[in-house]
Amino acid sequence: MTAGGWLADDRVALAADRILDAAGDLFTRSAAATVGMNDIATAAGCSRATLYRYFDSRDTLFAAYVHRESRRLSRELTEHLASITDPRERLIEGVLQAVRTVRDNPALASWFAGTARPIGGEMAGRSEVVSAVTAAFVTSLGTDDAGAVQRRAQWLIRIITSLLLFPGADESDERGMLADFVVPVLTGVRPA
Repeated sequence: MTAGGWLADDRVALAADRILDAAGDLFTRSAAATVGMNDIATAAGCSRATLYRYFDSRDTLFAAYVHRESRRLSRELTEHLASITDPRERLIEGVLQAVRTVRDNPALASWFAGTARPIGGEMAGRSEVVSAVTAAFVTSLGTDDAGAVQRRAQWLIRIITSLLLFPGADESDERGMLADFVVPVLTGVRPA
């Protein structure tokens, strides 16, 4: 290793985070689907060439942003749900809190904007990180069959995306839909 090699890794990570932060700022003002690499380079205060050194395409940058935010959301949800042991309540509260968090964060909500192509569902469906954190959540509900966990995680991603794109009348309505239709499938427990 060359002298200062470990510092170079830190600088790369810091530069990439700065670019992702700039992209996040743009997502608070515009639907994510409308934000381009020129916009991000300008907001980050770098050239397009510099931007492309860190992210070789818009899709790569968008995936990095989604992965970073998914990890953050997963940490927040884990903390929020730590005291909920009933799998049914854990599932309902976990989904509602995830949906709430996305809706309350303008940068994340822009991925599901109705004014532009809502790319959030598309990104969530193909993100390995979103799949992994959702599978970990499904496992926390008491499912340990690996095949079932993956299928249920993919279905849960679709449910959350659906709620973000086509919200219920209010949170109570969404809670009822989750209790009636999602809890029985993911926990095997029918509503009372």
